[in-house]
Amino acid sequence: MALKIISTEAADRWVLAGRGELHLAILIEKMRREGYEIEVSKPQVIFKEINNKKMEPMELTSIEAPEKYSGVIIEMMGKRAATMKDMHVDQAHVYMDFVAPMRALIGSRGDFLTNTKGTAIMNSIFLGYEEYKGEIGLTTHGSLVAVETGVSNNYGLVGAQGRGKLFIGDGVQIYEGMVVGQNAKAGDIGVNVCKTKQLNNFRAKNEGLADQLEVPLELTLEDALAYIGDDEMVEVTPKSVRIRKMYLTENERKVAKRRVS
Repeated sequence: MALKIISTEAADRWVLAGRGELHLAILIEKMRREGYEIEVSKPQVIFKEINNKKMEPMELTSIEAPEKYSGVIIEMMGKRAATMKDMHVDQAHVYMDFVAPMRALIGSRGDFLTNTKGTAIMNSIFLGYEEYKGEIGLTTHGSLVAVETGVSNNYGLVGAQGRGKLFIGDGVQIYEGMVVGQNAKAGDIGVNVCKTKQLNNFRAKNEGLADQLEVPLELTLEDALAYIGDDEMVEVTPKSVRIRKMYLTENERKVAKRRVS
């Protein structure tokens, strides 16, 4: 009942309004299982204008974690313009309540689990609208973007995994502009996971022994929605959930970047 679908000028595009990433993911997953193929852009909050002031939605966020992680949690919430409302410690566990802008919490689940080694529990509830808190300087992630269409192979993946964490494994159909992993540094980088090894008549000693392919990080639909940036989309089909750039070729991305700037 809290889900709203708004038509746009384009016949094949809609704005889906709901209560958080999970709420939206439930409908998208249901459509996927019914055979639909859709592309989803990054979730955004709904701003309002009240008394000529820009207002944004706020959430009351409750966090439970081992006490040793209290410092890193406070630091993470501080970067998200959150205000602490309550904190107490009980049996080596810390319990904290924050009021934070909803837009700052989008995609934060993965960072919390990583920085607390999966031990933190975070729940949030809509609190109301408050005056716009200004820009929040969160560090944006970088992606590993495929530069060639083909099928991924062990040789190409081993070369790419040195740049960051991969989302795909061996034998996956790849197209140019598809996001195949997360860059260890900020900014996107092009990788060729379809690159094959050149064959010759020479073989070095111990060749191939170090080519160990790490287990890829498999993203669920909710994980993908939380991960994508402003210039990325989640491609949802009955067979797969993939991430892609809005503009597939590097030239198209450069033109779009100049147009924005």
